[in-house]
This record gives sequence, structure tokens and C-alpha cells, in this order.
Amino acid sequence: MAQAFTVQAHLPEDHQKATLIGRLWQPEIGPILVKIQADGVYDLTSVAVTSSQLLELDNPAAAVNKATSLPRLASLEDVLHNSNIENRDTSRPWLLAPIDLQAVKASGVTFVASMLERVIEEQARGDAAKADSVRQAITAVIGDNLSSVVPGSVEAARLKDVLLEQGVWSQYLEVGIGPDAEIFTKAQPLSSVGLGEEVGIHPKSSWNNPEPEIVLAINSRAEVVGATLGNDVNLRDFEGRSALLLGKAKDNNASSAIGPFIRLFDVHFNIDHVRRAELAMQVDGTEGFTLKGSSSMSKISRDPLELASHAINANHQYPDGLVLFLGTMFAPTQDRFGPGQGFTHQVGDIVTISTPQLGALVNRVNYTDKVTPWTFGLSAFIKNLAKRNLV
Repeated sequence: MAQAFTVQAHLPEDHQKATLIGRLWQPEIGPILVKIQADGVYDLTSVAVTSSQLLELDNPAAAVNKATSLPRLASLEDVLHNSNIENRDTSRPWLLAPIDLQAVKASGVTFVASMLERVIEEQARGDAAKADSVRQAITAVIGDNLSSVVPGSVEAARLKDVLLEQGVWSQYLEVGIGPDAEIFTKAQPLSSVGLGEEVGIHPKSSWNNPEPEIVLAINSRAEVVGATLGNDVNLRDFEGRSALLLGKAKDNNASSAIGPFIRLFDVHFNIDHVRRAELAMQVDGTEGFTLKGSSSMSKISRDPLELASHAINANHQYPDGLVLFLGTMFAPTQDRFGPGQGFTHQVGDIVTISTPQLGALVNRVNYTDKVTPWTFGLSAFIKNLAKRNLV
């Protein structure tokens, strides 16, 4: 990763106002919950031992900001530089994904307009006349703006009837405009990778892509208390063969990247900022290929808080909290190797996901059997905390 890992590159534009927390790997000690400031990385152990525990506090941002005399562990510039796996000195600290005990969940098919257009294109099979007739049948019911469909509404049910008559209904449309959102398990607690790490694609996959998303931080009381960035790495060929392969398409070594930090909600940042966020994404290949895309949260079909309510509710609790990927409208189609071949990852790709108020998450692509093995699971974490007399 040739680009510099710097405060300017990775912190929010308004980082002076931001309440940022993260997790630091301190050699000879282990993972430490930290407060992130431009002038350094500060130990939050006196406030909370784990990221999960911190988010359970009545007002996490206030608790972090009220804490005084926090030990300074390192220069942020040094930690950011050492978070780049390409030049990492394992005797010095680096950033981890900013979550620990939380469940890692994701929502899919959350952008109606692009979803419907993909269905139209798929069903038309290159036949423009058929595409027009399908589109006309849809717009006759909902008008010209496909994004006006409200999932689970009477209008959505009428649209479903039209699509069934056209023979174009699919399981993706069911979760896209039906009453029930798609919520799935993306990764296991402690398995997500952070800034500068490699993300994994399965070696048997020939069609895959990054998915730039905002990730909500939610406590056990179903309160959304912050947000961060995520890359929901996706194997399009695996899922395309069968929806029952979703787990294989989504949950692999290093397939979940989250970070660099969680920005806690406070007077300067709240859910409305998430609703208005514009995510930028860039993929830089070793052969000189560049792909740019974006995802606008203003076009999401279900409100972020509604998606959170589908994930955690009276029917499904998370005692250690959860994080929730909100989905993306980005579906890369740019040809990489020749006309009509579309986009797929290559080993060595550098993926950058950014938005002004959450900073930038950067990772390099490798195969899932070549990335750093995941060995620090729940048992190792508990033993580590016990050794440090923190449990």
C-alpha cells in the first residue's frame, strides 16, 4: 500500500470535534481500548475494558470525553503508519478493528432503485423490447421514480403482483421491497480486520467485489451509539449460484473489514449525519487499473434505524451488542480485462472506502488462505484479560 497512512488521510475532516474510539494491539500486552486524537492514542481501560462494555454505558461519548489523565500510549502518526501490514514492525503497536465482543451482522438489498434495475436487466436478457415492457409495467404502478417504493407498503405489494405477472419476481426483491429486511451474520466476534490489514477473497471465486458501507454500532438495549466504515467483501459467483451459499459468499477469513475507528454519537455527530453520508470507494490494481464508485445513504430504501430494529428486537437480543453493515448501492460493472467481462478483484488490489465524517478505511486484497490466520478468538481474549487482571 504505497499511500501514506497519516492523520490527514484517515481521520474525519472535523476530527477536532469527533469522539473517536478504537482498539490498539500493544505487543507483549494485547488489545487495548483507546481514545483517538490527532496528538496521540490514549488508554481507555479506566473507562471500559472492551469496546462492547463502553457502548453499554448510558452516554459513551460523554464518558470518554469526561475521562481525564488517560495514559498516552503512542503517537497517532506512528500507530497509523504501523497499521499498514506492508511495513509493520510487530514490536510496535498497530490498530485493530474497533469492535470486540459484538456480533457482526449485515443487511442486504437495501437500495431499491439499483436492485430493481438489475432485475430488469437480468430478466430482459439483452432484449430492449422486453426491458421496456417490464419497466413500463413497473412505472405504471409506482411512477417514474423506482426509489419511491416503501418496503412493506401496500404499494410495494402491488408492485410484487405486477412483477409476478411479468415473471420477474426473485428472492432479492422479496427482501428488497417486502416487509422483512435481509439481516445475516457477516462474521464472528473478533474476526473482523482493521485499517491496513489484508481482506480476503476465496481462491475459487472468479467474480467478487468490495462493498463500501456504513456500519452502525449498537448496544444491547438496541441503542445506536455510533458509526464506522466497513467493507462487506462479497463473492458474487458463490451467491449467484445459490442464495443458500450466502454464508460461503460472505463469511470467510478477513472478509469483514471495519474501521479505522468508531465515531460515537454526540452533539457534533448523530444518525442524521449517517442518513446524509456519501461514501466514496476506489480500487487500485497492481496493473494500473483504477475503479471509482460511490454509495449515497440518502438513497437507502429503509431508514438505518429501521434496519437496526430488524436486527435487534424482542425476538432477537445481543447481550454484548452488535454492529450492523447497512448495505450498499455500489455494484461494480466496469470492465477490467476486456469488453463485457465486468469487474472482479485481483490479489494486491488496494481498496479505499471513505466519507468526510468517518475518515478512510484502506485494505489490500489477498486470498483467504493466504491472509494472516485468525487465531485470537474469544478464549484467547478472555485469557488475556484475566492475565491482566481485567476480568
